[in-house]
Amino acid sequence: MTAQAAVTTSTRRPVRRRISTGWTLLWLNVFLTFVFLYAPIIVMSIFSFNASRQMQVWMGFTLDWYVRMLHDERVRVAAENSLIIALVSTAVSTVIGTLTALALERTRFRVKSLYEGAMYLPIIVPEIVMAIALLVFFNLTFQGLDQLFGLRLNFGLGTITIAHIAFSFPFVAVVVRARLADFDRTLEQAAQDLGANDWQTFRYITLPLLMPGIIAGALLAFTLSIDDFVITFFNAGVGSTTLPLEIYGRVRRGITPDVNALSTVLLLASMLLVLSSLALQRRRPS
Repeated sequence: MTAQAAVTTSTRRPVRRRISTGWTLLWLNVFLTFVFLYAPIIVMSIFSFNASRQMQVWMGFTLDWYVRMLHDERVRVAAENSLIIALVSTAVSTVIGTLTALALERTRFRVKSLYEGAMYLPIIVPEIVMAIALLVFFNLTFQGLDQLFGLRLNFGLGTITIAHIAFSFPFVAVVVRARLADFDRTLEQAAQDLGANDWQTFRYITLPLLMPGIIAGALLAFTLSIDDFVITFFNAGVGSTTLPLEIYGRVRRGITPDVNALSTVLLLASMLLVLSSLALQRRRPS
């Protein structure tokens, strides 16, 4: 072996050791991340099938808690409230978010930067701050309406729905705007060259190509709405209990398998919606 070959071999070994150590640390980090994130969820899901009402002891497999949940009147009412709020807020958020994305991506106006910054505020600020701000807003609005017109309004499904629209539509706008960034404008120009007006171009060219992004944004808004606790808690009223609020109320009385079952169902529904949204976002305009 020559001196040059010996030097080359000796320099390769430390490099290989560093690469091997780097991969080991990476996989260790991935393992710890999954443990800390998903281990509590897995434990919760497993104990939702526990025959015992006590969390400390496993007494066998059963589906009784899921059957009881289906026949629980309070769960049914909370699920109906959650679905009503989520569907209405998703519909309105999708329309507002899509129009906002089109305005920010396709037009120029003086206060565009200011409006864009204001739109991102619900995404950036802590949720507790958003919840308190909406609570103060509704209180002042209700007091003003009462003093000026004698109209007395209370917190309920309406206030929760408006609050969910306020923090959901920026997420829709971000998703749709990302779709617009990859949009091929030559298709619209070709349609206009063939005699299509602005509305026909939007209806038959722009909207169908944007639809995967719009649906992905709608699914994300629906997931955010049906899972939300903080904003809902601060802006709820009598008779407007949602599934997260129902779970919170039961946890305060103790963690039992019926709470685990309800949480597991909500978790699976949320995961399905999020995965569907991600799959739609990955589709490229054709």
